[in-house]
Amino acid sequence: MENAAVRVKHAEFPGMIGYERGTGPCCRDATRYGDIIGNSRGMREIYHLVERVADSESTVVITGESGTGKGMVARAIHNRSRRHDHPFITINCGAIPENLLESELFGHVRGAFTGASANKPGKFELAKGGTVFLDEIGDMSANLQVKILRVLEEREFEPVGGSKTLHADVRIIAATHADLEKLVREKKFREDLFYRLYVVPIKVPSLRERSSDIPLLVAHFLRRFNKKNHRHVEGISEEALNAMQAYSWPGNVRELRNTMERMVVLKGKGRIELHDLPHKVNNGSRVAPMGHVEISEDGIDLNSAVTEYERALILESLKRTNWVKNQAAKLLQVNRTTLVEKIKRHKLSELQAS
Repeated sequence: MENAAVRVKHAEFPGMIGYERGTGPCCRDATRYGDIIGNSRGMREIYHLVERVADSESTVVITGESGTGKGMVARAIHNRSRRHDHPFITINCGAIPENLLESELFGHVRGAFTGASANKPGKFELAKGGTVFLDEIGDMSANLQVKILRVLEEREFEPVGGSKTLHADVRIIAATHADLEKLVREKKFREDLFYRLYVVPIKVPSLRERSSDIPLLVAHFLRRFNKKNHRHVEGISEEALNAMQAYSWPGNVRELRNTMERMVVLKGKGRIELHDLPHKVNNGSRVAPMGHVEISEDGIDLNSAVTEYERALILESLKRTNWVKNQAAKLLQVNRTTLVEKIKRHKLSELQAS
């Protein structure tokens, strides 16, 4: 194996025992679960949870940052449930305007509103016997939250403009990147719906929390994008892989997937090297060295030096992210609230970033 580099052939993957053959949590060295790639502790815990809840009718809410694969976890639950032969229908609650979302969910009758020239079934009717996946449910309006609560509790709904009550024979799986508990405290999300949804919560870890899975994902995407784009990239060097594992991946697996496709297309053949990585991946997670530090005979105030270094790191992260605090916090791998407190403590402003 050349410099422990990740290569496309299965036999040459370092530490990938059971790759492709491992299909579930029963396999100690499983590296994929359905379409989900990963063998970190956090992902194995998710596989076990999916196995335990799949054949039930309980509502599941999946939380995690954008791009972590919440939809794939939802589909894995459906595929292993008693409803797997029936539809799995996804609707993004944050991507559809409120006045259209109700019709998408519950359907409408002819004449219900301008342009409703015919009856149209909604997702709950089309998914009969199957699963409805409500993605980004935290963005749903209060009015629709009431109607979703009714579906969960009474298994009933009416199409927009209709008077006939229909039965909802579906299982609901919800997902959100938002902190629903915080939204409940702020009166932006119904408390009764929150508790009705949180029967079985599943949290998908961010990619920076499972960086040990990055070699597996890189190998998977190399194969996929070589085939899709008719390229012949053989693998990735150890140095490039180390840099990818050190990067924080604020966009999570989605960002990694897009980065891999771009590199495979541009490289074409050979091996991906450190210089082939995007600048932000190559340098974005590295802490700039302080350089040579002189300590005089009188000594140095360690607390002051550490404080000044912290200030410099925070200012650099803010510069790189154009003062978008959420992104800067991800670069520094701290909570946003922690970063805001430190900005105030150091009395930093955008004027200092110019």
